[in-house]
Amino acid sequence: MYSKAEITRLRQAFWTAFGQYMAPVPSAEGDTTNWINYKTGVKNVYFRMQADNRRASIAIELTHPDAGIRELFWEQFLELRTLLHETLGETWTWEADATDAQGQPLSRIHQDLPGVNLFSRDDWPALISFFKPRLIALDAFWVDAQYAFEALK
Repeated sequence: MYSKAEITRLRQAFWTAFGQYMAPVPSAEGDTTNWINYKTGVKNVYFRMQADNRRASIAIELTHPDAGIRELFWEQFLELRTLLHETLGETWTWEADATDAQGQPLSRIHQDLPGVNLFSRDDWPALISFFKPRLIALDAFWVDAQYAFEALK
């Protein structure tokens, strides 16, 4: 069992290491980007990476508090589903009605990696290998897809 301080230290160490690993990787448009805190430029649309002692997850999360507006964003993503899956090279799980850790409603498109432990440094290569290509692919997808959301801003 890990202490809270050790959990915090290991979590911070992993995300710092991942950020340093990704720092030299340019965005799809050739720019420098903050991969850890990726900015989509569209309010309430996030690319989120999470990991704990059981699994890792990368997701597109739609968090608009208005269910109707969130549904409009969801429908737009459904229109782009084929492009998303082609860019990612895999099919992701789609959840129109989910909740976050605080119980807030959201819509989520995600891919999970079970059986990894963020708190074990031995699993860090597997975590990086999971996150890196998917995050780069999400960026490539977003270069084209973001314009479909201009009217919804």
